[in-house]
Amino acid sequence: MSKPVRSIAVAVAAAASLTAAPAAVAAEAETPTATASAADPFYAYDGGTPLSAYAPGSVLKTRTLQYHLVGISTPVQAIQLLYRTTDAQGRPAANVTTVVRSLTGDGSKAVSYQSFYDSLSPEDGPSRAIAGNVTLGGLIPNAEALFIAPLLAKGYDVVIPDTEGQRADFAAGPEYGTNTLDSIRAATRSPQTGLDSDTRFGLMGYSGGAIATGWAAALAPRYAPDVNSRLVGFAEGGLLVAPAHNLKYVDGSLTWSGVIPMAIIGVARSYDIDLKQYMSGYGLEVYEKLEHGSITDALGRYPGLTWKKMAKPEYADPNSVPEFVEAVNRVNLGSAATPTVPGLIAQGNAGVLEGTFANPPGIGTGDGVMVAGDVRALARQYCATGNSAIAYDQYDLLSHVGAPVVWAPTALDWLDGRFAGRTAPSDCGRIPAGNSLAPERPAPLS
Repeated sequence: MSKPVRSIAVAVAAAASLTAAPAAVAAEAETPTATASAADPFYAYDGGTPLSAYAPGSVLKTRTLQYHLVGISTPVQAIQLLYRTTDAQGRPAANVTTVVRSLTGDGSKAVSYQSFYDSLSPEDGPSRAIAGNVTLGGLIPNAEALFIAPLLAKGYDVVIPDTEGQRADFAAGPEYGTNTLDSIRAATRSPQTGLDSDTRFGLMGYSGGAIATGWAAALAPRYAPDVNSRLVGFAEGGLLVAPAHNLKYVDGSLTWSGVIPMAIIGVARSYDIDLKQYMSGYGLEVYEKLEHGSITDALGRYPGLTWKKMAKPEYADPNSVPEFVEAVNRVNLGSAATPTVPGLIAQGNAGVLEGTFANPPGIGTGDGVMVAGDVRALARQYCATGNSAIAYDQYDLLSHVGAPVVWAPTALDWLDGRFAGRTAPSDCGRIPAGNSLAPERPAPLS
């Protein structure tokens, strides 16, 4: 193991311990360092040419800095790029990605690693954590160095996009996808990164990172065929497929019910819709508390929270809100195209371990937040629509937090095989039946 990779591995221990005890760093998290604060001019596109004049993936700014873990500088260098991309509504946007070079790599192979930072605050993005920012929500991308260090040790260069964009459009799957694909374009167009148009890429992400990985794989053939032609495959776990199902699954759970307001806020922000008008007084109170919060502010903070408690009585059924129905249908991965490259999809199914005991009709069980039946249905759909190179694993004894321990080494081994040119394994024909992924239908007022 190289010295820089060892430095990351050692520093990860500090990140992991802080993630386990977030209260210990709460005071520090309130005062981010200046290197990557909201006022950091690197994040703003300030050129005289309209952003729309640039092609997606165009590099707008470049900087090189030291890779930080919980604000501590390491010997590893990182290259950050401000690039042009497309937001959830198809509008030109600027976003940031980070490229970390492997000392043993030659620029021929890279992994785009999508973080599961899951936040409604841009301050929690991986690029800001890498640049030295310290926030409570930003502890997650710090701890994810546990996944990045092995990639670097194997000779993969690693590209880490801020998948949610600069507004932190939480759960806006299509935007996660375009941000990821344009990040790859930018990384291969910058002479500083050592990557170019011949570099092959694998996609890797868990949970929120799987949202980006799955959507990038689905959108690539049409949105970025130049990138798609260089993808060797996608490896994802803990996948969000049909968000409307997930909201019903976590409704009233002990740990994950805080995702309900996060999803409401993320959908509203991503598509510029006003969902506050449908909220009860209590719902508005929770909405305002989490409007710029992260998953660390939501997990376990609202045990037993339900949609009904957040909504006005007449909107007890979320499908009675037209804007909500339209938005969740736009972020249903089951309605997107089938990826054309091999895929590894893994999903836990022991949600009871994390306090989610629900088993709603037509939805079933999951890992505590993600619905296993939806993931099976998506994998089967890919198989049935022309992609036979789909491997599927279901961890019936593991929950959402526990599954990455098994998923991460499996995903790395699977990616090694794709880069080596070995035939991708297939579980098509052996994947159990799942749920309907049909679009949600409007419901009458209560």
